[in-house]
Amino acid sequence: MPSAIVRVLAQGACAFLVALLLSGCANRPLNLPAGPEAYAIFPPGTELPPRRDYLIGPSDQISVATYNEPEFSMAELRVDTAGNVNLPLIGRVNAAGKTTEELGNEIATSFRTGGYLQTPSVTVNIIQSVSQQVTVDGEVVQPGIYSLTGPTTLLDAIAMSRGTTRTARTEEIAVFRVIDGTQKAAKFDLAAIRRGEMPDPTLQGDDVVVVGFDNVAGTWQTVLSSAPFFLVFLELYQAIDGN
Repeated sequence: MPSAIVRVLAQGACAFLVALLLSGCANRPLNLPAGPEAYAIFPPGTELPPRRDYLIGPSDQISVATYNEPEFSMAELRVDTAGNVNLPLIGRVNAAGKTTEELGNEIATSFRTGGYLQTPSVTVNIIQSVSQQVTVDGEVVQPGIYSLTGPTTLLDAIAMSRGTTRTARTEEIAVFRVIDGTQKAAKFDLAAIRRGEMPDPTLQGDDVVVVGFDNVAGTWQTVLSSAPFFLVFLELYQAIDGN
């Protein structure tokens, strides 16, 4: 009787593994634009007009360093929701929509015209970018929201999230963007981009990247994790069958 039970369990384990493998034999393709249609929505950097440096936005954190003038320097300044920063002596200065160089020149001009400094040299740096971020979700090692401090591509975003997992579906990466109030989406072949066969699309603030789950790879990982359990029944089955 016990041997019959073991045989049934061993056969059931075999059937389970076969069913598991068959269930992961295919991935359902994403119903999203691909190829030229995808790149029409998310152009690669080579097809975009020359981009300016990072533009400061509300809630960004910046620093202001005035050369050889520590009393005119600020280690941390938070841009308010209206896009302004408050500086000692010169008061409120609009920062949103400007590059760090533009803001630095404007602050230096205010120091000079206000009679505080004769030849000020002001450098503005981004400490924390909040206004321009990209979300990376799905089958990546470290999903999250990442700041864009300059031109950023799909490969850059994947790298910021520490790369894809073993079960990632790299041939279909979904990217979402709101354009003129309408959400647009497309899919890209990350493996082809890595091989240099397809261009790398450029991302913008508030884009969302989703790396899907590969059924085949996921099923294989499940099979590998189930292998010790299966081998126990196989050995018992062979031992009983040999007797």
